[in-house]
Amino acid sequence: VVEVEEVNVETLALPTGLKLKAGRFLSGVGYLNQQHPHEWDFSDAPLAYKAFFGYRLQNDGVQLRWVAPTRMFLEFGAEAANGGKFPGAERKANGAGLWTAFAHLGGDIGDWSAWRVGLSHVRAQPRERGFEEGADAAGNPLLHTFSGRSQTWIADFVYKWAPNGNATERYLKVQGEYLWRRETGELAYDVGGAGVASDARFRQSGGYLQAVYQFMPHWRVGVRGDWLRSGTADLGTLSSADLPILGAYNPSRQTAMVDWSPSEFSRLRLQLARDKSRNGEADNQVWLQYVMSLGAHGAHKF
Repeated sequence: VVEVEEVNVETLALPTGLKLKAGRFLSGVGYLNQQHPHEWDFSDAPLAYKAFFGYRLQNDGVQLRWVAPTRMFLEFGAEAANGGKFPGAERKANGAGLWTAFAHLGGDIGDWSAWRVGLSHVRAQPRERGFEEGADAAGNPLLHTFSGRSQTWIADFVYKWAPNGNATERYLKVQGEYLWRRETGELAYDVGGAGVASDARFRQSGGYLQAVYQFMPHWRVGVRGDWLRSGTADLGTLSSADLPILGAYNPSRQTAMVDWSPSEFSRLRLQLARDKSRNGEADNQVWLQYVMSLGAHGAHKF
């Protein structure tokens, strides 16, 4: 299966600082979301991105950005998209089903350091967004659906340091994001083969914090900690005993990596992780990854 990550058109003649994009694109919310996987400092996405966006937020729609003509970096953006992917659901109608808004502020600290912070909001209206939970005594899959409103807030930051601003020899990058989601609507669930509906309110959170240090040309080391919090679930008369998948659960993971980049087009990475996101059991993971970029591509984002 081949899926196109991005295919869109952008304006070139709008007033200074304005840019309009239409088509399929990676949303500008947060920090990591709009980066392609070959730009990531680790081999996989943080747990929060997997849980809140099903890997990352990507949709078909339009995006408007404006960079203010100020000494400090100041950017505002908004998007409207079809919302056919998580946290939305497949739609059977035209029009927008997902909206975002984001703002980023950044600047320099002397000649050696730079920073950026951001705040984003994602709103979706899923209809019969399904999820499956095991099977009943007869072996039939238990299917549940959620319909309502989903809202996610993202706070992100990144700090970069390099001697005299030259990252060729050495540099340090520290970044993190915190995500908080609230969903309200109706949960249709399958208990004992009978379909029942209940009002539902969910609140979950998660985030990650990571640091990457290039200690000599071409060589880097990094560490990352990420976590999820199941938060609260108000399901009326329904309890976690009826739907164990909605029970309290707080997974976490710790990751370390070392990589070598013989050129700007290739990278070899060794990554180790202790993952406690699978039923609370520790899963020790080893990744050996080779990344190669072919052809022309845009400059990497800050």
